[in-house]
Amino acid sequence: SDKIEDELEMTTVCHRPEGLEQLEAQTNFTKRELQVLYRGFKNECPSGVVNEETFKQIYAQFFPHGDASTYAHYLFNAFDTAQNGSVKFEDFVMALSILLRGTVHEKLRWTFNLYDINKDGYINKEEMTDIVKAIYDMMGKYTYPVLKEDAPRQHVEVFFQKMDKNKDGVVTLDEFIESCQE
Repeated sequence: SDKIEDELEMTTVCHRPEGLEQLEAQTNFTKRELQVLYRGFKNECPSGVVNEETFKQIYAQFFPHGDASTYAHYLFNAFDTAQNGSVKFEDFVMALSILLRGTVHEKLRWTFNLYDINKDGYINKEEMTDIVKAIYDMMGKYTYPVLKEDAPRQHVEVFFQKMDKNKDGVVTLDEFIESCQE
């Protein structure tokens, strides 16, 4: 009856995810884990899709001392692979699968995509500064009590010294992966 209940549960939402078997084949999760994840997802998002506002509200709960909205915006865009303003259960589970159980290479590729805000295949200093500022904002004043104004800029300079192997002012996926693996 558990299986019938799951199938019924999945037909009542506005967006019905692909079959569990297909998701099981595409991710590093078992069918049981997918069912648990789906219940949690549907609990937060009864319609079966998450828009950016809802995503920000959920994400903000984890960072009560800071402002997580900008970082959540970048994160949402990385989850929203179709770039259509909504994250379906499949998008969520595929990303979670990479972040929790992917290879180092897969995790780094996903993180590069998060940092490559304009999706042009490079991380430039402006993008990296935006990300670092968003992380500082999210962590809030309790985590960084004596931060100077130019801390994000210094952080980015160090990042580029390590990552930008050919010193052309941008970091490619290959440079990113190589540097991180060092």
